[in-house]
Amino acid sequence: MDETNRLLGLQDETGKGSENSDTQKGKYMIFKSGPEYFGLEIQYVQQIIQYQEVTKVPETEDYIKGLINLRGRIIPVVDVRLRFHQGACEYNDKTCILVINVKSTTVGLVVEQIAEVVEIPEENILPPPTIGRGDKGHNKYVYGIGKVGNSVKLLLDPEKLLYDDEPADMEQAVLSEE
Repeated sequence: MDETNRLLGLQDETGKGSENSDTQKGKYMIFKSGPEYFGLEIQYVQQIIQYQEVTKVPETEDYIKGLINLRGRIIPVVDVRLRFHQGACEYNDKTCILVINVKSTTVGLVVEQIAEVVEIPEENILPPPTIGRGDKGHNKYVYGIGKVGNSVKLLLDPEKLLYDDEPADMEQAVLSEE
């Protein structure tokens, strides 16, 4: 995983990245959740770590898996599949945790597997469709559709992913980090 982080320009053990924000512009970390592929702007991704055991926090939403100790920092962990109401899946050797930073809050996202890092020019990002779109499911977390070759990637708004719906629950998990 450390080699993957280095190649992707993500943070190393010291917490410093090897790329600046200009070279990260327009780059997205693509990961799989259920049958779909999602993209998250690489500027939010600090590192990728192998899945590790999580300490459960009582009385939180089921998608908040709990807390991990990452080199002395306590980080809340969210299962993306459960957040999207896709149902649980068994974790395997491809399951990993994307450590992201959103508004000075560090959170781990459990994802089924990392697919790739792609560059998506702004002109290839379209607004999500509104036909039949309700406020249910993962579509409310999608801010755009990225065209990549002959496929599309659902681009996530990390703030909505973490704080929409149940802000009190996420805040409770994050407060225990401090």
